[in-house]
Amino acid sequence: MTDLSRLAGVLLLSSFIAMVAGVAVAAPSGLTLNPADLDATLRAVHDQTGLHLASLALDLLGWLALTAAGLALAGLPGGLLAAAGLAGLLHDAGNLAVTQLTDDPGAALPVLLTAKWTVNLAGLLWTAATVAGAALLPLPRWLRSAGALAALSGLAAVALPWTTGLAGPSPALEQAGYALHLPVMIWYALLGRRIVGSSI
Repeated sequence: MTDLSRLAGVLLLSSFIAMVAGVAVAAPSGLTLNPADLDATLRAVHDQTGLHLASLALDLLGWLALTAAGLALAGLPGGLLAAAGLAGLLHDAGNLAVTQLTDDPGAALPVLLTAKWTVNLAGLLWTAATVAGAALLPLPRWLRSAGALAALSGLAAVALPWTTGLAGPSPALEQAGYALHLPVMIWYALLGRRIVGSSI
């Protein structure tokens, strides 16, 4: 196994840990920044700025590690993964900007909406990378099958906002979207563990 492939595995594991930690900070604190409940969202950011920045820092580290892992992986799976990571970084940039817009709902709303659709794009690219990885990487059959199932779950998460019309996802539906993305995250953690422990 090359040093570059080992690095990719470590980065995938690091990304999973950082992202899960970020959600663990944001979700219980009402800091998932849902545009459908703008007043509550801006109030949560204003009242818990430190937690908001902490969760963003963890999420940023997660997307950055995912981007770097994609750059370290060869071929189509790596390219799609790096693109997903870059879209995730843009999402975090939008959420960071909201920190300075808590007193200006008119300006905060389009920033939040853009951030939400950017992370939806990241999810789509991440799902595509999962399909490509399961199909093209030298993996055991069980991990390929798990990748296909994870990709279906990720695709459902990406499609979810499109089913909500003009209102957008409610906070509860947004939590369901997080849950649907979790199998993709777990699959990449398993992939990272396999890369570190094998000769991929």
